[in-house]
Amino acid sequence: MGESYHVFVGTLNREAPYFQGARGTGLAVFSFDEETLAVKALASHQTIENPTFLSVDTKRQVVYANSEIFGWNEGLVTALAFDPRTGSLAHINMQPSLGSITAHNAISRDGTRLFVVNYGLGEGGPDQSLVVYGIRSDGGLTPPMSSVRQTGTGPKTDRQERSHTHSVIEIADNLLLVADLGCDSLTSYRIEGDGKLTLQAVSRTKAGAGPRHMALDPKGRLLFVLNELDSTLASFAIDQSAGTLVQLDSKPTVPTEALEGNHCADVQISGDGQFLYASNRGHDSIAVFKVDPQSGKLDPIQSLPCGGSTPRNLALSPSGKHLFCANQNSDLISIFSRHPVHGTLVVTDQSIPVGTPMCVRPVAVTPKLAPADDVQ
Repeated sequence: MGESYHVFVGTLNREAPYFQGARGTGLAVFSFDEETLAVKALASHQTIENPTFLSVDTKRQVVYANSEIFGWNEGLVTALAFDPRTGSLAHINMQPSLGSITAHNAISRDGTRLFVVNYGLGEGGPDQSLVVYGIRSDGGLTPPMSSVRQTGTGPKTDRQERSHTHSVIEIADNLLLVADLGCDSLTSYRIEGDGKLTLQAVSRTKAGAGPRHMALDPKGRLLFVLNELDSTLASFAIDQSAGTLVQLDSKPTVPTEALEGNHCADVQISGDGQFLYASNRGHDSIAVFKVDPQSGKLDPIQSLPCGGSTPRNLALSPSGKHLFCANQNSDLISIFSRHPVHGTLVVTDQSIPVGTPMCVRPVAVTPKLAPADDVQ
């Protein structure tokens, strides 16, 4: 037997006009053996509506699931406890997201905060872009501690008519960065001990690029941004003291003839910081890049079919030996083996059948630890 993992999957179970069907059942958990590739269904939680993005606290064994619900002025963020001994999920609590189309979340480095961003559609409601929650000792969420609203537009009026925050990442201790697809901006915020957010700096991407998801190199020197609207991957140098970015390189993720109709989705970085993996919806492919750790230059080394249709989300196994690809419109998660030296991918004959997968998170099987100190 090889390394054992729990694979958490968020699936679409409520229709939205910008998705092609909702055939999922909420939140699902599978086991995965990395040597045999054996997959087994463990648990599901069908009362979570549209968990389109997940983060997993492996110490507390708690899952944080965003509910992205079309037509609501506010989404939801739910905390669920996972018991690795029984393979079951239990509801802890939920909080309003203070904005519509709740898109992404991230756990703070010290495990005491959860950061959530809302894509936002139309006007009305609290319409907040970035929200900070405290994490209690039981893994539950406190009411929102602070929030900010971003504003602005971009040149592509069909998608950039307003701010559309799409992801958040902690690029240094207590320094957050938010990617805004609508404004072509990468905005940094300092977070204080009481959760208060202070604007640090605004860095711009190429006009009309539409920054969506980000990946940070392990040393914290470089940031990689996947741009949804112009199908490019860009690298940036980070000034952690100022919270500013300087672009170093940019490369297309698909051939020129495939640009029309393609929309990039997710980007992941290998544990050694040498390779990047970007998903292309429309072209239905995964683009692999090698990174120069000194210059930030990007070298495209592979492009291969994603194993399905509409590769919305990617995740590397903790060992880095496998890559999971959630193919939203194929109702399956394809599994690729990854070369440890060259970083290239080969599709395996194993996959995880699941309705409308939106997010996949493999984590190592670990015993449940004692809770951390409570956050007031």
